[in-house]
Amino acid sequence: MVEHRDLEREVRNTEKIVSEAMHRIAGVTIAELNKDITAKLEKNPLFDFKINTNIPFKTSKKLFKKEYLRRLLQTNLGNISLAAKVADIDRRSIHRLINETGIEVGRIREEMIRPYEIKREAVNHMIENALDQYRTIIHPDKLKEMYRGVSEVSEDILEDLPVNQLTMKEAEEEFEKAYLRKALEDARGSVTKAARKIGLRYETLHRKAKKLGIVE
Repeated sequence: MVEHRDLEREVRNTEKIVSEAMHRIAGVTIAELNKDITAKLEKNPLFDFKINTNIPFKTSKKLFKKEYLRRLLQTNLGNISLAAKVADIDRRSIHRLINETGIEVGRIREEMIRPYEIKREAVNHMIENALDQYRTIIHPDKLKEMYRGVSEVSEDILEDLPVNQLTMKEAEEEFEKAYLRKALEDARGSVTKAARKIGLRYETLHRKAKKLGIVE
């Protein structure tokens, strides 16, 4: 178990890595952006997915599950037993999910992409997702420069940052929290409008959002 002081030290170290890397490619320090990236890294970049609330909640969750399993199998080189252990589900359940989502495990094994490359790609996407939120704040030319330096930042981060994998339950919770939070933000806090847009009943959305700590 990680002690509170050790966890704080890890967070500070991550913030320092991100800040130095982003400053090198951008020439400026944007504290809010660095904090956003650090927060995403703490959750795990391998399972940071782009949220699209124009796709109904249930459909989005199915797509998320498929991508979660695909990345999990890739980082474990197609080994279903290891993937099941990390996901904290039994082999029968993971076989059923693989069949339901149509993932080609044989193809993953044939491609055998190195786990490091998968992690770097995941960190790339995570940083790009964070940058997307600052399109209206950062000058377009500076933003382009920052996008070009994403791979370099990823390299720096991966050299010093251990990446832990999430169980399926943990990953699903992070996905639901991010998706529902964005849906409510898009609807300016209106549970009724958000529920209508993402295809959930008002009561279902309110219950989920309350359970996840998004609304009181």
